[in-house]
Amino acid sequence: MKLTETDKKELLKIAREAIEADLKGVEFNTAPSQLGGVITQEARGAFVTLHTMSGELRGCIGVFTSEAPLFKVVRDMAVSAATDDPRFSPVTIKELEDVRIEISALTPLKEITGTGEIEIGRHGIYIIRGNNRGVLLPQVATEHGFDLTTFLEETCLKAGLHKDAWKEEAAKIFIFSAEVFSE
Repeated sequence: MKLTETDKKELLKIAREAIEADLKGVEFNTAPSQLGGVITQEARGAFVTLHTMSGELRGCIGVFTSEAPLFKVVRDMAVSAATDDPRFSPVTIKELEDVRIEISALTPLKEITGTGEIEIGRHGIYIIRGNNRGVLLPQVATEHGFDLTTFLEETCLKAGLHKDAWKEEAAKIFIFSAEVFSE
C-alpha cells in the first residue's frame, strides 16, 4: 500500500523524536493508538538515511523485511542510523538539528534472472555472493548518475566483491522499490 502524506510526515516525526530520545537517554514509545493506516498495520522493511545539511552521508541503516509494523521499523532504524553505522561516529545531540532524515519504505525483495529487469531510478539492488552482501537504494543510482553497469559494479564493491562479481553465476541479484521521502 502507498503511504499518504500524513503517514510520511508522521514517520519522519517518529524518526527524529526516536533519535533525540535515544541521544538524551530517555525512553521513547509511540503508541499505535496515536497512529493509523499503513504505518501501524503493514510489516515492511525500511532504511533510514541521515545526511548533513551540506548533503554528506552521516548514517544509513535498514532491514529488508520485518515482522514489526512500519512505524517501529522506522523508529529502530533511525536510532541505529544515528548511533550504530560503523562507518561513522555516533551523531551527537548538538549535531541532530543539522541532520536531515530520509526514509525509504521498501517493497519485498524479488530475485531476478537478468539485469534487464533493473530500472534505474525505480529499483534498488541487493547482491549476495557467498557471505558477501551489498545493497544500494534506488535513489543512489540517480543521485550519482549511474548507468546500469556502474550501479551493479558499485553494489558489488559495497558488498566487498570485485566490481564484476554480478556477472558470476554464484551471484544472486535481487531488486526492490522504495517510497523515498525526507524532511
